[in-house]
Amino acid sequence: MKFFASIILIFISVGLWAQAPKYSNEFMNIGVGAQALGMSNSVVASAKGVTAGYWNPAGLVNTPKPFQVALMHSEYFAGLAKFDYGAFSSKIDSSSSFGFTLLRFGVDNIPNTTELIDNNGNINYDRITSFSAADYGFLFTYARKSKIEGLNYGANVKIIYRKVGSFAKAYGFGLDAGVQYKHNKWLFGAMARDITSTFNAWSYTLTDRVKEVFIQTGNEIPTNGLEITLPRLILGVNRMVTLTKKINFNAEVNFDATFDGMRNVLIKSNTLSIDPHVGIEFSYAGLFYIRGGVGNFQEVKDIYQNTDWTFQPNFGVGVKYKGVRLDYALTDIGDVSVGLYSNVFSLQFDINKLSQNNANTSQ
Repeated sequence: MKFFASIILIFISVGLWAQAPKYSNEFMNIGVGAQALGMSNSVVASAKGVTAGYWNPAGLVNTPKPFQVALMHSEYFAGLAKFDYGAFSSKIDSSSSFGFTLLRFGVDNIPNTTELIDNNGNINYDRITSFSAADYGFLFTYARKSKIEGLNYGANVKIIYRKVGSFAKAYGFGLDAGVQYKHNKWLFGAMARDITSTFNAWSYTLTDRVKEVFIQTGNEIPTNGLEITLPRLILGVNRMVTLTKKINFNAEVNFDATFDGMRNVLIKSNTLSIDPHVGIEFSYAGLFYIRGGVGNFQEVKDIYQNTDWTFQPNFGVGVKYKGVRLDYALTDIGDVSVGLYSNVFSLQFDINKLSQNNANTSQ
């Protein structure tokens, strides 16, 4: 309890004094793995294995096999933006594990029209080039079982690299920390993202021609600066239920707490905002999975200024066979009337060490 109280006090104090944008490094909050996305990202208490390096580093120590690999590709806004994820985890010993996670969110082939018109005012379409705007996240994870039965803890060292063509780039550094506790069939988890705040140092390289275009179009010329991502605390509770010998059920509710002022979420104040989301999963014989979830509650107004609430529904299925798991998730952007859905697929592989006996048998 002292740990959680200390973390909350740190987050509140940071939120009171820091001047930072609310939505810095938001690509790090999209979520990874179709299993979690199908459950509306409600996995901070139950995350285990390779994907826990992202969701809650404490769960990495529960890797069922010596090695695990996970891959995911998803597209947003009708394929305009692409999000890719890859991760690897390995057991160090029976009590500890380490992992590595790579994230990329990018928009490619963006037309660069700053050189479209030459100094004489002539339009030359051959002068149009293209560039990419991409964000990269690198997570180095360590997790360990504590001496208290059922309690695990872990941490991430986080490196951020963001690049906008040849115009701008940023390097960032931060830390995450997480704990998980299992008591009977209850799971409890806490994940502190950017616990020390994550700092992105931006630098810009703009030619005189680009600066001139900025001025003529009424845009502000950017200057080198520091962008801060403030801490976020995620709390979760999970309950596992055995319905029959082959059918299991688990449900989890998470609460994302931010301390950077009022956000458009279900529970909000001038200092603290809390975004709840819930997910469920049915499994059959450890082979087939059906998932659902709801989250991202937002208050919106229509053209007549009438207030209503929207939410993001999610659905997913999965299959696991001989250490290979294929998961699929269908997610909506938040308002079912819009109908912009993303199809997400992810793969996960369990890898055993080859013993000498197995090697001889395979020959």
